[in-house]
Amino acid sequence: MRADEKSTDPLAGTNNPDVWKAVGHLQKAIAAGGVDPKLLALVHLRASQINSCSACVYASVAGGKKAGDTDERLHNVAAWRAAPFYTDAERAALALAEAATRLQDGAEGVTDEIWEEVNAHFTEEQIGAINLEIALTNFFNRINRTIKEPAGQTWG
Repeated sequence: MRADEKSTDPLAGTNNPDVWKAVGHLQKAIAAGGVDPKLLALVHLRASQINSCSACVYASVAGGKKAGDTDERLHNVAAWRAAPFYTDAERAALALAEAATRLQDGAEGVTDEIWEEVNAHFTEEQIGAINLEIALTNFFNRINRTIKEPAGQTWG
C-alpha cells in the first residue's frame, strides 16, 4: 500500500492474523451467549453513536436490519429513554452499553441500579455476551476513529 492510500482494514498495520483470529473467537463467544441479534445490534449502535464512529453506526444499522429490526427502532436508539419502541430488557442493555462506554467521559460507570436491572432480564451467559459486545464495539470504534474509517465500508 502506498503512503497516500488509506487502508480499509480496521486493524490496519497489525499484519498479524492472530488478531483477526482472536476477534473471531470473541464474535463466536458473543453469538453463543444466547442474546437476540437485534438487541446486540442496538447495543453496538448505541455505543458507536456515543463514540461518533460513523463506520460502526452504519454497520450497526445494516446488522440490525439483517437481523429483522425496523427503521423506526434503529433510528430512535439515540433517544431510547424517550422512545416507546424498546422492551425493558432492551432498555437495561442500552443503559449498560451507555454506562460502560461513557467511562471515557469520566462518568460514574455501571451503577448498582443498572447492574440489578440487567440481572433482572438476562442470564449470566447473556450478560457476558452483552458485555463482550460492548467491549468489542468500543475496541472497533476506537480503531475506526483512529484510522478515520468512513461509513459504508464492508469488511470481509
